[in-house]
Amino acid sequence: MAQRVSVSDGGNKKTSRVRVAVRLRPYMGKQDEKGEGPCVRGLDSQNLEIINWRNATETVKYHFDVFHGEQTTQQEVFLSSVKPILSHILNGQNASVFAYGPTGAGKTHTMLGGSEQPGVIPRAVREVFNLVKAKDEDEGWDYSIGMSYLEIYNEKVLDLLSPSSQDLPIREDKDKNILIPGLTHITISSFSDFDKYFVPASLNRTTASTKLNQRSSRSHAILLIKVVRTQRAITHRQQTGKLYLVDLAGSEDNRRTGNHGIRLKESGAINLSLFTLSKVVDSLNSGTAGRVPYRDSKLTRLLQDSLGGSAHSVMITNIAPEYKYYFDTFSALNFAAKSKLIVNKPFTRETVAVPALPVKRAREDHEVGGSGTDLLKKRQKEERKTEGDGSAPSVHFHSLAEPSVMDRLIALEKLMMSCQEKERIGVLKDIAQSRKEIQELKEKQREFESKTLLFSQLAGEKSSTKQNSVFQNNTAPLQRKPSNATKPNKQQAVVQPLQVSQLQQLAVINKQSVCIKKKQLSDQVECPEGKENIMETSWESQLDTSVLEQSRQKILQVLNTGSFKELKGLQQIGDKKAKLILGWREIHGHFTKLEDLVKVEGMTEKRFSSFMKANILSAMGK
Repeated sequence: MAQRVSVSDGGNKKTSRVRVAVRLRPYMGKQDEKGEGPCVRGLDSQNLEIINWRNATETVKYHFDVFHGEQTTQQEVFLSSVKPILSHILNGQNASVFAYGPTGAGKTHTMLGGSEQPGVIPRAVREVFNLVKAKDEDEGWDYSIGMSYLEIYNEKVLDLLSPSSQDLPIREDKDKNILIPGLTHITISSFSDFDKYFVPASLNRTTASTKLNQRSSRSHAILLIKVVRTQRAITHRQQTGKLYLVDLAGSEDNRRTGNHGIRLKESGAINLSLFTLSKVVDSLNSGTAGRVPYRDSKLTRLLQDSLGGSAHSVMITNIAPEYKYYFDTFSALNFAAKSKLIVNKPFTRETVAVPALPVKRAREDHEVGGSGTDLLKKRQKEERKTEGDGSAPSVHFHSLAEPSVMDRLIALEKLMMSCQEKERIGVLKDIAQSRKEIQELKEKQREFESKTLLFSQLAGEKSSTKQNSVFQNNTAPLQRKPSNATKPNKQQAVVQPLQVSQLQQLAVINKQSVCIKKKQLSDQVECPEGKENIMETSWESQLDTSVLEQSRQKILQVLNTGSFKELKGLQQIGDKKAKLILGWREIHGHFTKLEDLVKVEGMTEKRFSSFMKANILSAMGK
């Protein structure tokens, strides 16, 4: 696990402010409408001023760490702004260099450059290899250098070294380090190896032409150079330093770039991520302990270590001198002025390789059953035996010098294993005791259930006579129905309404009385579940078949075509059931029959029967 190591070098500080350099590109194209030349001019190596748009006699002055004028070369930019922070990478610390500015201001030229004038990226990588070669081999460190290359296009993280890859996730490990699972990492041994992978990968970056820039970057590109140095000594200390080289896409004014379609979508994603970057800077400069919106954009998530994190950061702000870039230049200078107030806290990331213990031998000793002291006595006895046999004195001296540490480690491991065995036995005893208590509780529960069932049977026998008389009195008119066969029409006209109304009254009566009545009529004993089926068949059989079918069709139509409000109009259908029916209908289509309603979540056979009875009787009542 990586741990923070306090910096002991006098040249390094516990805090590091973000260094800001401003580069003014040469004047390009024809004169502006007013013919007044550039709107920005440098005063010295650290100061510049921008002319007011409305009044040329007024200017706004800015002070930065470095100002690079129009005649500044790529070599001068690298030596004054970038090279001083590269040495920190070899000491296990992070560094970051990123170019910021409006579109067409020269960011990609500053970072990549050309074959004759290479930019910051190739010069920085070459310098890293030179620093590694300059290290003295007697220091006892081995160095390994690797690279990764990605772009953020429309808020998607794409691997430029593996163009076929999809959007990659951004994660954070337990040490608060930002990482990207699945990102290609290639080990390189020389600058030619780097050039072999970097040049083809740069061609995979998304670019397009706009009115302001013939080759406009449509994505943010990030190159990661990782340097790992490992100590050759037994402790095997390992320090990891990372160098982030970032070429940001420029902010765009779509009224002047003429973007539309896919270009407009790309511009929106670029401006949104840069706006989030500005919010992060404002939050860091506010001085409050509030939330810093790193997670609002994938760009700020990856730059989290560069702004307010643990990296030595340099921001190169590129600006244009033409008046048509005035407002973009003014905004970029204000952003740069805020960024130079950010303070980072660099630290060395170091891991220590723990030597593997002789586990196999310790387990064998544990099986034998010996303790740590027995093992030490055994070792001493063997040493005395070898000494008596005439062994070389150097062997005995070596055994006295080093085995003490190893023996203590083995004894400690054996002690830990014995403690684990005791804990395991204790846990097994607790589990056995718990199982015994659970079994006793189950037996008591069965005893209570049997007594409860007996009491309920006795109470049911006592109350059966009273409930039987009440039921007979309430249903007396049904028992006195005339059985005269000479008047069938009159008998049907009088009896059927009485049966329907009587069924509605029976629905209110206690379920137990209905069960007793059925027992008297059929002399059969049925469970409470069987009585509901009898009720269902009895009330449906008393209704006219055409009326029943018409009601079922109306309910089916509401279920298939009804809105949320119409579904809630059905009996026993609330907000939740209506939403579930709508969701089921969107996935599976219309209900082919009413019985399909049981497939909806939460609709059981019992609830479906109650739903049908309530809605059909309600429809007949209307």
